[in-house]
Order: sequence, then structure tokens, then C-alpha cells
Amino acid sequence: MHDVITLVLGGGQGTRLYPLTKYRSKPAVPVGGKYRLIDVPLSNCINSGLRRCYVLTQFNSVSLHRHIRSTYAFDVFGGGFVEILAAQQTLDNTNWYQGTADAVRQNLRYLEQPGIRHVLVLSGDQLYRMDYRQMLSTHEQSRADVTISAVPVASSEAAGLGIMRLNDSGRVTGFLEKPKTREELELVRTDPAWIDRQGIASGGRDCLANMGIYLFNRDTLVDLLRKTDYRDFGKEIFPTSIRSRHVQVHLFDNYWEDIGTIKSFYEANLKLAGPQAQFDILSPRPPLYSRARFLPPTRLDGAQVHNSLVADGSRIEEGAIIENSVVGLRCFIGRNVVLRNTVLMGYDFYETPEELARSRQENLPPLGVGEGTVIEGAIIDKNCRIGRGVTIRNGSGAETLPETPCGMVCDGIVVIPKGTTLPDGKTVPEMM
Repeated sequence: MHDVITLVLGGGQGTRLYPLTKYRSKPAVPVGGKYRLIDVPLSNCINSGLRRCYVLTQFNSVSLHRHIRSTYAFDVFGGGFVEILAAQQTLDNTNWYQGTADAVRQNLRYLEQPGIRHVLVLSGDQLYRMDYRQMLSTHEQSRADVTISAVPVASSEAAGLGIMRLNDSGRVTGFLEKPKTREELELVRTDPAWIDRQGIASGGRDCLANMGIYLFNRDTLVDLLRKTDYRDFGKEIFPTSIRSRHVQVHLFDNYWEDIGTIKSFYEANLKLAGPQAQFDILSPRPPLYSRARFLPPTRLDGAQVHNSLVADGSRIEEGAIIENSVVGLRCFIGRNVVLRNTVLMGYDFYETPEELARSRQENLPPLGVGEGTVIEGAIIDKNCRIGRGVTIRNGSGAETLPETPCGMVCDGIVVIPKGTTLPDGKTVPEMM
């Protein structure tokens, strides 16, 4: 594993995750109460013995940089690093990153250093646990130029994924992005019996989906990037590799979720809080790392909490009911608040007595959720001030409602952007 360098792609503008990406990049979006999405691939790397990692960033990257800088520091004896490769103009290139492959192309000098044989390319916005040592073993045993990780899925799920066709040895021979017709599916369908023979119970799943996790021989990747002007791994580099190189599949059969939309983010968080969570963040093996914070334990005063996660430093007062929800760091939840099927991301700081007095003078609710407020089916981004008796609920069942100063509806979910203030008695959305 000492010969492997890891590149974590920071993603583009994250428009499908807006407004959560209004002030931050996708990998910096909080998840599971106290983590950020970037913690997932970096934790997988550390647990797999990979300690040389670059994170490629471009859009809204300040909070991501801050989180990485304050979290991932290795000792001088064990070695290792997690470093930021931000888009920059140089004498050789005055353009910003034009895509995932172009981002790597602009940083090839870091890959051409001595002692690097393999390059692992990861996404910064996925939720899963993987031991990359197993993927490296598949790569070396098959003598592949490129190895791609794939998860078995049913034909009914294939329309939103990139699906691969294999030969009997597991070599990738074809690829089709988002097949929709029966004829297209037949071109890339995998016999479930073949999946069963690999030691994975297919359960009738007959398609293998691209997870966006690639392991390249270093020289292969450098050659592909220098000889082409391709900008994207999934749509250009990977299909080209299939035609000209040995591309091997590495099967993965565990929980994996691509956090690409508001709906997928919301559902993944609520699954983490469920009693049968497939991605168990309470499991110590392997651990999920994040920034070490020195916060007090959460205090609950006569509240009812069911199927929920409550992070450090929170205070939940008498009569509050929290069901199927995720409560982030430093949350104040007042008396008789109802929080149901909601992701409350938390707060970056506590208000001091002086700040509280100033908020009262300015007629602002304090940071937190005020007494008697009801929130159902919503995502509340960080540092929001929600007054007393506020109602946040998509009562009309609208799939989409445009952004207002109070919030918006995406995929049927009410989203309150970071730093929003909702005065006492407010109803969001108002047109319900």
C-alpha cells in the first residue's frame, strides 16, 4: 500500500445538492450528525493502510480545507499526509478544472514522483465502507491496467447508473451509461450465476454498476491523460480504457450510496438513524474518523427520542419529541418541539450571554429551535435561528418550490439554507 497514491475528487458545483452547496463544496456537506462526506473516503483510506492522499478542490472549498487541516494530521514517524490540490492558474495552464480527468491531468507532477506504482481515484460524495487492500489484490492478481469497483444491482435500478459488461474472467468488455430500454439492458446484463460463483449472492441482481472507484497503474493513467484531452473519468477515460487496456472488475457487495441529490442525502441520513442501519456508524471496526471536538455530552431533560442520532454538545428540553431524525452538534431544542423525519445539521458555535442579549435587542430568535416548533420532513442547514411556534412542513406535498428567504422545497423535502432566521409563528412553506 506504500506504493499507492490516492486522489479524492472534490466534485463540481454540486447543483443537485443546492442549497446545501450554496456555501460549501459537496465533500464538506455534514452527514450523520458529526461527520462530513469527505470523512468517508479518507477514513476508508486510513483503515486500508493508505496514508498518502490528495484532495482535489475547486468550488466553495474554504470549509473543506479548514476541516481537512484540523482533522487529518499524521505523526512524523508513521508518515503520511492529506493535502489539498486546489485549482490554480500556472504558467503552463490558466484554466480551472474542466472535469474530473482534467483535474488530475493538471496535477500529474504529483503522480510522477518516485515510489508510486498505483493511483486510486475516489469520489468525495459517497457513503460506504471498503477495504481498498482487497481491490489492490484483485488488480495485481488479474494483472490489470485498470480495476474498477462495481456493485450488483437489479435491472430496475440500472437506468440511473453506468452498467458494465464482463467476460467470464471478470474483464470489462463493455459499458453503457444509464441503459433504459430492454435492448440496452441485454447488451450489458451479467448472468446472476456468474456473480454467485464469485462468492457473492446475486439475489437475482443481473447488472454491475460503476461505483466511480478506479485503481490505475500509474503509468497507464499518465499515458491516458497525456495522450488525450478527455475531461471526465466516467464518461471518457473509463470507456476508452476498456477498448485499449485490460480493465478488471472488483466486486463489492455492501452498502453504497452516491450522495448526489437532496433526496439521496436526506434518505441516507435517516437510514443512519434507523435501528437496522446498513451503514452502521456505531461500529468501531472499521472506525469513521472526523474532527476531534471538545464538546460536553448532550443533555436531555424529559424528552422523548426514538430511532434518532443526537450528536455532542446538544441540549434537548422537556416535552420535546424527536423521531426518525438526525440532530447535529451544539443543537438547542426547546420545550415541546416536535422533530420528525428531519435532519438538523447543528451549529458551529454557541452564543455567549452577550450575543444572546444582542439577539434579543435585535428581535432575533436565539440559535436553535424555539419552544413549540414543529418540523417534519425537512433538512435544516447549520446555524439557523428558528423561533417559537414555527411550523416547517410540506403540507401541500409539492415536489419542488422555488427558493425564498425562508427556504425551498427540493424532491418533496423542505430545505432551510444555512444561517436562515425564521421568526416566531412562521410557517414554511407559506403557500401550503
